[in-house]
Amino acid sequence: MAISASDASGQDSATTPDSEKTFFFVMAIVVAATAIVGFSFARLIGLSSFGAPWWVHVHALTMMSWVGLFLAQTGLIWQRQVAAHRRLGHVGAVWIGWMLIVGLLATAWSLGTRRAPPFFDPVFFLAMDWLNIVAFAATAWAGIALRRRTDWHRRLMLGATIIVLGPAWGRLMPLPILREGVVWPISALLLLYFGAGMIYDLRTRGRIHPAYGVGVAVLAVFVLLIRPLAAIPAFAELAHTITG
Repeated sequence: MAISASDASGQDSATTPDSEKTFFFVMAIVVAATAIVGFSFARLIGLSSFGAPWWVHVHALTMMSWVGLFLAQTGLIWQRQVAAHRRLGHVGAVWIGWMLIVGLLATAWSLGTRRAPPFFDPVFFLAMDWLNIVAFAATAWAGIALRRRTDWHRRLMLGATIIVLGPAWGRLMPLPILREGVVWPISALLLLYFGAGMIYDLRTRGRIHPAYGVGVAVLAVFVLLIRPLAAIPAFAELAHTITG
């Protein structure tokens, strides 16, 4: 989540309106609250426990650390600590790669050890989780690549974090009833976060920033590709091999 002191137009980051800095900090708080509530609820009803294998805890700490990092980064900008934000951004760039590795492996291990939700088809579950973490990583790295264009940077980083928030909402859903159909209500809820950003832009900038369009498009492609990917024979065979 590195950020430059100036964007492509030569405008110093210090000239970003305080209201915009506050908005992104508040959005980070909302995202963090959603993640905490979702995973705490799963613990409360017994869907997760501290007795899980070590790699489950690594996965949980890895994903929650990103939420904490995103909150810290937006907080630093809110406090005008751009230099500290930039230094911490190097950690964020590496952490995205770590999240991608952990996300891919944890899903496979969940299937291989029969820890995946039993009401999901294994092939669908693998496609859903793998596409989700890839969509997150692609959007987040795009945000880092555009760090000198701070308007794009902050919106893409928010979009990436919204996309990876799906599993938190999933733990608040009646999964045994919705099964694979859960992706649609979760996607609708994630669109509300994007909608908040769009409304803010309309009220303060007079137009919606195209970065939100990119984030929504990535979310849509990720969701729409789940079943086509699961329908590929080679992918289905891979899922069944992992499942054993």
